[in-house]
Amino acid sequence: MKIRTKIALRITVVITALMLIFVALNYIISTQVRKTEFYVDLKKEGMSRANLYFKAKASNEEMDKVDVWIYDENYGLLYSDAENTSTKPHSRELLDDIRLKKEDMKLNEGKYQTIGFIFSYQKNNYIVITSAYDSYGHAKMSKLAIYLLILSLVSLLSACALGYFLAKSVLKPVAKISNKMKDITANNLHLRLIGYNESDEFGELAGSFNKALDIIEASFESQKMFVSNVSHELQTPLAILIGEIDLALLKDRTLEEYKQTLINSRQDTHKVIIFLNGLLDLAKASYDESKISMSIVRVDEILLDARELVLKGNKEYNIELIFNLEINEDSELTIKGNEYLLRMAFANLMENNCKYSENKTSTVKITSKSKKIILQFSDTGIGIPESEIDHLFTPFYRGSNKNFAQGNGIGLALVKRVITLHKGEITLTSVVGEGTTFRIELS
Repeated sequence: MKIRTKIALRITVVITALMLIFVALNYIISTQVRKTEFYVDLKKEGMSRANLYFKAKASNEEMDKVDVWIYDENYGLLYSDAENTSTKPHSRELLDDIRLKKEDMKLNEGKYQTIGFIFSYQKNNYIVITSAYDSYGHAKMSKLAIYLLILSLVSLLSACALGYFLAKSVLKPVAKISNKMKDITANNLHLRLIGYNESDEFGELAGSFNKALDIIEASFESQKMFVSNVSHELQTPLAILIGEIDLALLKDRTLEEYKQTLINSRQDTHKVIIFLNGLLDLAKASYDESKISMSIVRVDEILLDARELVLKGNKEYNIELIFNLEINEDSELTIKGNEYLLRMAFANLMENNCKYSENKTSTVKITSKSKKIILQFSDTGIGIPESEIDHLFTPFYRGSNKNFAQGNGIGLALVKRVITLHKGEITLTSVVGEGTTFRIELS
């Protein structure tokens, strides 16, 4: 069932329910009003009949137009036209109730309405009971019931038609959005939903779709770039590796030449391994946060492990760790995080400092402020042009200093992803020819 049909049905049900309640209340109130008015008329008739009987001394023939009974204080029947009806004499209990309560007693006896009251004449109290059938009132109520039924049916049909057209009109923007979304495919992800009022729900829906399309388009572009860069980064060392092997197989070589070929092949293989490890680390850091195991870790210990990892692979590097002496409690150096990913991120920053510095040195400072751990990774290297800083954390991006040292553009993208994953912030300041400082805040 489509939404417009559901809305139409719900509108119809609500309107119909309200209409039925209105009709029922109208009928019930009209019925009560009719009864009350007829009781008043009966009492007037009874009063008139009693006056005729006591004051005018009218005969029975003149008084048999209405069913009236008149009793004295001893419940003796003074007058009655009951011969003209099938009504039996009234019970003593009823007469007692009328006399003792001294108020109008209203009864329904079958289709007849009956009222009993006290009539005073010459210091004597008499009980007068008047009964009749309101044929005019019941006929009027029957007509009212028919009119209300017709009105309900007309209202129901009108509610159905109104609900359908109203739902169709309200959901018209949804149909337009649906038709436009069908035109957006993988080949034209640049298309967007435009022309909607952003202040209403459908404008918000269109805006949400556009944001989703932005993410999807960025994901597609990132995937294309990823495949292109991965292909390039892998093809180059592999092509060189195959070329080295093919060259060695063209003719017999000396032992030294074979040894040099193996050394060159080992270097090319090592580049491929480094690149693949970077891809794997980047993939791990891109997992859903809920699927990455987190535990309480000490940042200072992870820094020491990262330092040892970098120095183990690069003997010529120098990494200096400077701890703030004002840090007194271990809790000031602990956070909830993933030890492996943080170690990879810190190692990449240390290696980046050393790689782009003439003195191959990275200076790491750790401080604690306002329950935040602040890390600074500094070098005195070649620096980064200001125009390139915004692109530095983009995967596979290589700046103008790419000829200074080998790299694949994965390291800093991995660092950014890891820090973001740990709800931290990373910024950098750099001056060309003076050096670069990466600043990380973790809490």
